[in-house]
Amino acid sequence: MHAILCATPEEMDALRGVLHADPQPDVHGPTKVWRARFGGEAIVLAQAGIGKVNAAAAATLLLSMFGARSLIFSGVAGGLNPALGVGSVLLADRLAVHDYGIISDGAFIPTAYGVIPVGAPPLIAPEPVENSVRAVLVSLAQAVSERLDARLGGVVTADYFLNCAATRDELHARLGADAIDMESGAVAVVAQAWGVPLYVIRTLSDLAGGDSHLTYDEMVEAAAVNSAACVETLLGLLAGAP
Repeated sequence: MHAILCATPEEMDALRGVLHADPQPDVHGPTKVWRARFGGEAIVLAQAGIGKVNAAAAATLLLSMFGARSLIFSGVAGGLNPALGVGSVLLADRLAVHDYGIISDGAFIPTAYGVIPVGAPPLIAPEPVENSVRAVLVSLAQAVSERLDARLGGVVTADYFLNCAATRDELHARLGADAIDMESGAVAVVAQAWGVPLYVIRTLSDLAGGDSHLTYDEMVEAAAVNSAACVETLLGLLAGAP
């Protein structure tokens, strides 16, 4: 079973619009789960809520209770790369949580997630996804290229909404990341622990600058629709995979 996650009601509305889920969800604590079918196969859609804790809890629920064999995260993100515009779709071939680490001498030093930060090397770039996942994302980018600006890139995750151009530029320069969100890196940690593939699809709803809160409100629904369209195409690719 494939399990598709998102964070917000707008993202879920877009998914339900293309995947025709049941009208009412099952409720498991903070997570709402809709059942659906694609190509005759059962799938589930989960609205996790915003942030790393909600996302990790939802991913674990889908793996443990529903027996998901792959995870897909669909939603929106803030842009870090100045070459990308609002509405661009980022298919994450690199992922990291970047607000985990150590504070020493008044400075925060991010490290890889889950290691003891004391003595750990600084985080310098998001971690590449498995080659098999990347190959599928390449095929997905090609499949939607005539209707969407979709490309592979790096996504970093933190428990904050980025509304600062200076921080945006610093993160892009230091980590080489293209977008920032509040969930994907946490789901990647869970997926790796369970040994299942994760496909992250994020459409830029804003450019993470000083006016990003305004652009987000204007663009979140349209951006979520772009990601949901990619999810539908991705499910078709996965259904045809050997």
